[in-house]
Amino acid sequence: MAEPFLEVDDISKSFGGLKAVANVSFSMGRNEIVGLIGPNGAGKTTLLRLITGILKADSGSVQFKGKKIIGMKTWDIVNLGIACTFQNMRPFRRLPIIANVMVSCLAPRAMKRGEWVKRIEAKAMDALEFAGISDMALEKASTLSQGDLKRLEVARAIATEPELLLLDEPFGGLSPAETELMAKSIKRLHKGGRFGRLHSEGPALVIVEHKLQQLMRIADRIIVLNFGNLVADGTPEVVCADQNVIECYLGEGGK
Repeated sequence: MAEPFLEVDDISKSFGGLKAVANVSFSMGRNEIVGLIGPNGAGKTTLLRLITGILKADSGSVQFKGKKIIGMKTWDIVNLGIACTFQNMRPFRRLPIIANVMVSCLAPRAMKRGEWVKRIEAKAMDALEFAGISDMALEKASTLSQGDLKRLEVARAIATEPELLLLDEPFGGLSPAETELMAKSIKRLHKGGRFGRLHSEGPALVIVEHKLQQLMRIADRIIVLNFGNLVADGTPEVVCADQNVIECYLGEGGK
């Protein structure tokens, strides 16, 4: 049996007396898109921050391609092939949009030996084109709307050429039409298309999202958290019919 691509084992994190993530375990394969859902405060973003090393776990372990990454620096985890976007976006607001993405292209993982600035600029434009904001490349990041900032986050993440991409609410702030376009772009990236020419294959994905209808259409599996606990893990069809999941969202006895 093949070794899991990502394996999270019994990981926990508390803030004061609040257990944000409680002994969560799951694994995923190289070719999967996994949706991570749950009510507000369920621990979804905390779990992403534990995987990427932004937060230190109280207990448990995370392995990526068979390598233990708990305790590693965030930038070292990026260079292993994990990139992440977050709800609270912090671009270099005074820099042009393309410069924000060029910074990501300078990561050792993405920066090939002997590459010149022009090649890095072209790579950054590829990422902006994928995200749908290449026409604003020379504008300052401070001028972007919330939805366009979200797309800039995606462009910066994929510019590091990840093998595992963690997306925290990629549809947040987008209109229905923009959401549909982003969903198609994510699916295309996963398959290795368009921007994926920089990869031998597209990245595996973990996607935190509240727009469940769009997420269910692109995810292979759904993991559900509630009050830091994993309460369901299965296909979208199985999870949607799970009584525990229904109660998470609608309360006990909800239908």
